Amino acid sequence: MAENAAHFMLFGLSFDLHILEMTWMVMAVTVVLSIMATHNLRMVPGKLQNIFEMIISSIDSQVNASIGTRGPLFAPMFVTMLIFMLIGNLWGLIPGLSSPTSSLNTDLGIALLVIVMLHALGIYYKGGSYIKHFFEPFAPFVIIKAVEEFSKPITLSFRLFGNIVAGELIIHILPKMLPNIICEVIPGVIWLGFSVFVSVIQALIFTMLSISYLSEGVGDVED
Repeated sequence: MAENAAHFMLFGLSFDLHILEMTWMVMAVTVVLSIMATHNLRMVPGKLQNIFEMIISSIDSQVNASIGTRGPLFAPMFVTMLIFMLIGNLWGLIPGLSSPTSSLNTDLGIALLVIVMLHALGIYYKGGSYIKHFFEPFAPFVIIKAVEEFSKPITLSFRLFGNIVAGELIIHILPKMLPNIICEVIPGVIWLGFSVFVSVIQALIFTMLSISYLSEGVGDVED
């Protein structure tokens, strides 16, 4: 195993220590906030409990509508994904930190997890009929569908990666491009607000598309 200040090699793979550190920090915050929101549930929820209830109810309804009766099996995973994405996307807006989702490795890893689950569970739940649908309505269509499946994790991860990296770059370079403190602060605040909006939207898009993709393999509409 060879290593340096920022990366280390293990089994021929390069690991970015900074991104790993940011990822574990976001995971820790996700766990802590989840415990804080749920350890003392109240009939009249506080702000944190209310936020979590909104996230859980919206994901539950989306998962149940897309996947059907198997939805409750996968809803916790998508709730966790959305919370992790929300915190991860916003993490880089804190001075001195960077978003784990600003690394293509993180985004592609999560996207590949969703696609692998899609096909593995599709075969598990639907067997030959799941494989058969790639050849419908004509056998040559398998080429088109193979390209479509290959593009899913790429588009899913690159969309998130591009938006988060762009937001972080602008926030860092904007003060250097403007002449005085007034011109720095006002556009900076505006862009910060826009970056928060984009971070939330991208987390929602990533999660909603993941639900849609997984429903193709585990949805019981055609069962």
